[in-house]
Amino acid sequence: MKTAIYPGSFDPVTSGHLNIIRRAAHIFDKLIVCVMVNAGKQPMFSLDERVELIRRVTSDIPNVEVDGSSELLAEYAKRKGSCVIVKGLRAGSDFEKEFQMALINHNINPDLDTMFLTAEHQYMYLSSSTVKELGRYDVDLSQFLPQEIIPDFQERIKLISQGGK
Repeated sequence: MKTAIYPGSFDPVTSGHLNIIRRAAHIFDKLIVCVMVNAGKQPMFSLDERVELIRRVTSDIPNVEVDGSSELLAEYAKRKGSCVIVKGLRAGSDFEKEFQMALINHNINPDLDTMFLTAEHQYMYLSSSTVKELGRYDVDLSQFLPQEIIPDFQERIKLISQGGK
């Protein structure tokens, strides 16, 4: 059974992320979507909340498992028995950073390869950071976020704008 891991911060999971998840789930027997801790980011949602949001939007995809981890991705993949990391690429600027990370992961875990899936054209510009910015201006988010999580996102934006978390 071929198991792949799609890692990311997913804060929040966007329609572009969901597109990559669905496409990767068709390629592999099992896809683990792993919410990773990124020390360089201050997340809007906790790790557990992000895991729950992704579970909600992937509940109709039987071969997708959602998990969270703060360990090194190469070690996590080894522990999970995966030999493939899936990374979505939006633009050429993503490639250089992701290629570097793929080489590092392969150096740490020689059995680990990275597969790049390019974003479909309607998601080439979409990022969680962009969605957060748009959310502050009360923009219609239906083309940017899965419908199931828009209320959660709007509630969190409202809470943050009132000085809470």
